[in-house]
Amino acid sequence: MILLATFVLLLVMGVPIGFVLVGTTVAFVLTTGNFALLEALPQLMFSSLEVFDLLAIPLFILLGEIMNDGGVTRRLLEATRSWVRGLPRSLAYVNLVTNLLLASILGSANAQIAIMSRVIVPEMERAGYRRDFATALTAAAGLLGPIVPPSMVFIIYGVIAQVSIGTLFIAGILPGLILFAVMCTLISFLPAAAEREASGTVASRRAATRDVLAALAVPAVIVGGILSGAVTPTESAVVASAIALLVGAFVYRELRWRHAPDILHRTAANSAIVMFLIATAKILGWILTYYQIPQQTADFMRSLTEDPTVYLLLVFGLLVLVGTVIEGIAALIILVPILLPVAQGVYGIDPVHFGIVVCLTLILGLLTPPVGTGLYIAAAVTGTDIVRLSRVLVPFLLATAAVIVLVVLVPPLVTLRF
Repeated sequence: MILLATFVLLLVMGVPIGFVLVGTTVAFVLTTGNFALLEALPQLMFSSLEVFDLLAIPLFILLGEIMNDGGVTRRLLEATRSWVRGLPRSLAYVNLVTNLLLASILGSANAQIAIMSRVIVPEMERAGYRRDFATALTAAAGLLGPIVPPSMVFIIYGVIAQVSIGTLFIAGILPGLILFAVMCTLISFLPAAAEREASGTVASRRAATRDVLAALAVPAVIVGGILSGAVTPTESAVVASAIALLVGAFVYRELRWRHAPDILHRTAANSAIVMFLIATAKILGWILTYYQIPQQTADFMRSLTEDPTVYLLLVFGLLVLVGTVIEGIAALIILVPILLPVAQGVYGIDPVHFGIVVCLTLILGLLTPPVGTGLYIAAAVTGTDIVRLSRVLVPFLLATAAVIVLVVLVPPLVTLRF
């Protein structure tokens, strides 16, 4: 009760989530009188980051920064636009396809939403789309970022659950494509605009495609390297970053030495935020485990149901609520050590299947108030009213929830190995 009360109080006060986790842990230790635990917390925070696979996070953040400064986003947009030009609602499909391609490069929904909100929303407005619809579509399409490999949340889950990150990346491909297809279907039924661009010429399509081929080498290296087993996810990030550097500097010639300090500064700052969340969430999770919260949870869940599918649906419902008030990465690190042992030990659920369900569900929290960071980023960048944006997002959130329920009910979508 003390743990929950402190957590809620700090959250309501607007304290950043990393410090909420630290404050909650310290307050709980002090009230229980077990002061010896305080001496172990700094060492535990440090040791939680001494994991080789976590090196993939700053490397993929670096990759995204290099690709963005190297002119890749603009070329992906132009190539996609040249191919769908002439179709009804072509810019809406350009938005989705470009987000899908960026998802295979960035791995971060917040970064993807920020970039695409600046690039595509003004274009859609000029074509006659309402700003709230264009912003909602861009934010919803940003959910593809943490699903399609590389994915930061999959890396973190893999480290916590001791599951192959490459396997998680592969397992996320099909749900990501299904969500993409569902969103493509959804926009054909929603009011947007009567926009219809003139069809592009064969020459313009050929030129745009040729221009973007070098950029597509990056996701090809990441996905192809992991699928073939030639490289680990961390190694793929190193190789992809090197290729992105060469492409930006020597092929597109938009990357200059003067860009390096800003790129490294943004990479360090964004990496530090994620790593601090991992470290602080780890100590709270350790405290919960020390006081046998996972065992109590297992007993409680067993009293509710013996069915693995029902358990997963209960976890889905719980995480939807949690995702509205706790940042996704923090929730992942806190709850997986509690819920995963129950899933495996009591219900025999595949940890990859469980991980995909958990990660997809927590991704929804990016766009749900009051904490939804992706929602606030999209609204701030485009100047859209947050309440209106939340209302327009509802069909996209329901579609995403439907895809998650489908993954729960059909495990082979993520557990089938080719």
